[in-house]
Amino acid sequence: MSEMRDRMAADGYVYLREFWPRTEIQAVRNSITGQLARLGFLAPGAPPDEARGIPGKEVGRAMGNPLDQGDPRLRALLFGPRIIGFFEKFLGGPVRHFDMIWFRTKGTGLGSPIHCDLVYMGRGTHNLYTAWVPLGDVPLDLGGLIVLEGSHRQTEQLRSYLSRDVDTYCTNQNDAAEYASGRKWWDGTLSKNAVAIQLSLGGRWLTSPEFRLGDLMIFNMTLVHGSLDNRTDRIRLSTDTRYQLAAEPADERWVGEKPAGHATAMRRGRVC
Repeated sequence: MSEMRDRMAADGYVYLREFWPRTEIQAVRNSITGQLARLGFLAPGAPPDEARGIPGKEVGRAMGNPLDQGDPRLRALLFGPRIIGFFEKFLGGPVRHFDMIWFRTKGTGLGSPIHCDLVYMGRGTHNLYTAWVPLGDVPLDLGGLIVLEGSHRQTEQLRSYLSRDVDTYCTNQNDAAEYASGRKWWDGTLSKNAVAIQLSLGGRWLTSPEFRLGDLMIFNMTLVHGSLDNRTDRIRLSTDTRYQLAAEPADERWVGEKPAGHATAMRRGRVC
């Protein structure tokens, strides 16, 4: 754990191969592909495990789809003793997780825009970590995670970006009412141009030739990251969950039986 903490401080992330047995992740994948098949998102006639999408039918990336977050296999995986035990050792005390599970069901098309997680979940402690779990093998053309080397140390250069919150708006601006009502919303994107942000911040874009079933990637709130384009006809399946020390404050948007998320009620105004 000492080396893990050192690596997190140095790199902003830790990538763990085979953190879970493949059979355990495969059971979760089977559940999710079964749901997608029943909901009509998978190509008829193809094996469900291949997760082949239907051309032109948008499956969505995360919260907007109707997948069941209460699936006991999924919750046992993401909130069970293996990962909770890991974070208790890593953080040095009792931990809590966000109750929200972010599904990533990414079909053919562009990858996720470049961003840092802090702007979405920074109302509690910033000593918070994302766990990214590929629910299947993810070769390059399926569009896996990318992280910008050393970007977590660029907090001064990114200060204006990292100080923002996607659900906070400026009360002294002319469009304050539109933001307060939800008619307008900043989506938290740092950049849509991966090359330009790399030239600005330095470092290399890093990924894996293939993320594998059973792998775990954890990273901090200021690491610049996104995902590659999905250039296949298959749906990339993954989840994001968050973990922190239980003694530290948690962002109220992501905890509870039914987390509010980015609801209009969570909007906050401030003088900018």
